[in-house]
Amino acid sequence: MPPDLSGRSLPRRAAAVLTGLALAAGGLTATAFAPATATAAAATAGPAADFPVRVNQLGYLPDGPKRATVVSSATAPLTWQLRDASGAQAAAGATTVHGADRASGESTHLVDFGAYTGTGTGYTLVVDGRASHPFDISASLYDGLRADSMSFFHQQRSGIAIDAALVGGAYARPAGHLGVAPNKGDTGVPCQAGVCDYRSDVRGGWYDAGDQGKYVVNGGIATWELVNSFERARRSGGDAALGDSTLRVPERGNGVPDVLDEAHWELDFLLRMQVPDGRPLAGTAFHKVHDAQWTGLPTRPELDDAERELHRPSTAATLNLAATAAQCARVYAPYDAAFATRCLDAARRAWTAARANPNLLAPATDNTGGGAYEDADVSDEFYWAAAELLATTGESTYRDAVTASPHHSKPVDAFWWGGTATLGRITLATVPGVALPGDDVTRLRGLLTTAADRHLATMAGQGYAVPIAADGYVWGSNSSVANNAMVLAVAHELTGAARYRTGALEALDYLLGRNALDRSYVTGYGERASENQHHRFWAHQNDASLPHPPAGSFAGGPDAGLEDPVAKERLTGCAPAACYVDDIGSYSTNEVAVNWNASLAWLAAFAAERRTGPTQPAASCSVSYRVDSAWSGGFTATVTVRNTGTAAVSGWTLGWSFPGDQRISTGWNATVTQSGRTVSARDAGWNAGLAAGASTSLGFQATYSGANPAPARFTLNGADCA
Repeated sequence: MPPDLSGRSLPRRAAAVLTGLALAAGGLTATAFAPATATAAAATAGPAADFPVRVNQLGYLPDGPKRATVVSSATAPLTWQLRDASGAQAAAGATTVHGADRASGESTHLVDFGAYTGTGTGYTLVVDGRASHPFDISASLYDGLRADSMSFFHQQRSGIAIDAALVGGAYARPAGHLGVAPNKGDTGVPCQAGVCDYRSDVRGGWYDAGDQGKYVVNGGIATWELVNSFERARRSGGDAALGDSTLRVPERGNGVPDVLDEAHWELDFLLRMQVPDGRPLAGTAFHKVHDAQWTGLPTRPELDDAERELHRPSTAATLNLAATAAQCARVYAPYDAAFATRCLDAARRAWTAARANPNLLAPATDNTGGGAYEDADVSDEFYWAAAELLATTGESTYRDAVTASPHHSKPVDAFWWGGTATLGRITLATVPGVALPGDDVTRLRGLLTTAADRHLATMAGQGYAVPIAADGYVWGSNSSVANNAMVLAVAHELTGAARYRTGALEALDYLLGRNALDRSYVTGYGERASENQHHRFWAHQNDASLPHPPAGSFAGGPDAGLEDPVAKERLTGCAPAACYVDDIGSYSTNEVAVNWNASLAWLAAFAAERRTGPTQPAASCSVSYRVDSAWSGGFTATVTVRNTGTAAVSGWTLGWSFPGDQRISTGWNATVTQSGRTVSARDAGWNAGLAAGASTSLGFQATYSGANPAPARFTLNGADCA
């Protein structure tokens, strides 16, 4: 634990800074990673109305938006002052009267202090004599959250001991569900009656949420988001921050980016859930595994003595496996070719099995001992899986499935575990060299930016700038906020437009305290942060010997449906955005889940990226492709890319897909990787800068058989080239 200072604990935001510093220094100590206890301010502040000036309690980026919300019925603007840690005025101005905010039921004013670009700690915003919680302004603001939101997954791992050296003594525990008494274990799990007559080894993976079940459909979207965060960072040049030895995982130092190490743990589990060859429904995936009855609260995983059961395969689970395994094949190829090959084989078998069994629908009634995760429409999962397989292989079978799907031309909708079409759209719009006609890619990008513009319009009409409507406060509403913020961030990548980054960052403001409850929904971040999330072994509220959830744990958020007894008792009559209680019994407002934390981790990694200059527009480029020499079965080629835009490019990745069976064996002047027909060529470092009008060339040697046609389309940093 951090040292006690004058009888009060170190503020949670400072503890997060310590985490980031420890990671930057490469040190791993038990004390560095234990979250601080609640501050005196958080413990004694009273109701939210005591703090009518609502801010991001972690802080703001120097080059990002800086807005706050003030609860006030005043009809005229109010004066505000930004004060530094000494109390000196750093900036001042007048509020903008917004008026009624439907979701919160409050009358609000807005404060915009974005013109202030100074940095420091302990700022407060004072309006009409009332001060906000303290906050920081720093370029490194989100470094700690990036690490802690990822550490959540390591601490949710099943089948491995959690080491105090990585997580702190309070969170260390033996491996759960490995068959060590009293566990029955996940190494030989029987099926429910009538599902199968054999046992399966389904060890590993992540515990899904506050329970100790493991669900393919929720693990699938969570895995995709973690791996996609690395794909996005690689395109932006920010992948080093997620590279080897950047996170608290036991695999650090193995030459593989740590975020991929973490996702690997879940991918291994997902692959184990595939029905083996020679069995009925071979190639499909079991829907879930969990205790035959609901696990008691609290229960540490190594002390769970209940029988575990495999639940019948589902088409949705099978397609989740196909999609995530195809993504795995594409992204892991440069680091672990054997694993990538294993993933692609599993993805192909899952796709074939899903096509042969399209109506294995998980029923809503299968909810004893674990969530049902029912899904009556799997057309979106078919689209997502086809998109991932197409992006990885470039094969016409998957292109035909993509273009024939009704989701290919529909407007972009919200995504969640039961609605995954937009995951496929994001992949097709951003993965370099995807084998689709240029018009298709352009249209998909337009659909994504149109969706992002809808989110911005929603935010503009509110007192708290939240990218969900007033009727959107449902179970897991915070995840909806984070997912919609991801779409905003994708639109920023596609267009370079600053307004989309601003929207994504303001969504984080909401999640970290600028909201109707003046609460940060992320443990360890903010003066008034959630700390009693519904969980089986982070259950301090029920058992003082157990810890609170670790820093970086993400609460589900307001749910106007009041779908648990605690919420019904304590929240009746709440405004939608205020239907939340930090109580371990309120599972409908205050549970954690891997898919929710994955959205937060993706968004934190995006926010943490350093930007040294103004936002640049998407690249404009032209490419020439020349075969220099050819012989029976082989050839060498040179690819020259020219920056035809008006702004310099700092860091580039060139993408294309071969129309034939060409396979690159060696490349030069770039780091060249290939998965299926899809090629990605990243700058070599020394040639990363490409001034307006400048060009650079790379070369490679490859094999082929039959014809050797040139690629039809190239992309630079995801943008089409002429």
